[in-house]
Amino acid sequence: MSHKDTKVMFATKEDKPKKSFEKPWRILIVDDEPEVHNVTHLILGKENFNGRNLELISAYSAEEAKKIMAREDDIAVVLLDVVMETSTAGLDAAEYIRNELGNKIVRVILRTGQPGEAPDKRVIVDYDINDYKEKSELTSNKLFTSVVAALRSYTIPH
Repeated sequence: MSHKDTKVMFATKEDKPKKSFEKPWRILIVDDEPEVHNVTHLILGKENFNGRNLELISAYSAEEAKKIMAREDDIAVVLLDVVMETSTAGLDAAEYIRNELGNKIVRVILRTGQPGEAPDKRVIVDYDINDYKEKSELTSNKLFTSVVAALRSYTIPH
């Protein structure tokens, strides 16, 4: 067979394996708006990274997120809204995760619809936040890229 007879086939998104037998990456979505959860599930729900699916867990308040983080030790990424029960609920949850629980390995991506409430420079310096995104600028590609970058930097101590 000559090279002229060879067909090149490219895998489409639908051709990717949907099931993985490896433990999924666990991602906690913390936001008081149900629509944010719905959109995040639509964007990330069928994705995978390094052969592992993404398991999305929802919390609708900072208090609910604190309870989940206190009982679960294998959450890799937290997508965390700033303004929920209070104007600083998300920041309070981040501080709780890092300082009260001592969890330094989970990657925290702050997502805010009100950037004036938590200016990004102050948040990155004052809190142990791994990324800061404004919801209005967070396209599906940017969200996926942020999550993949966070998963790459997530390491479990042995």
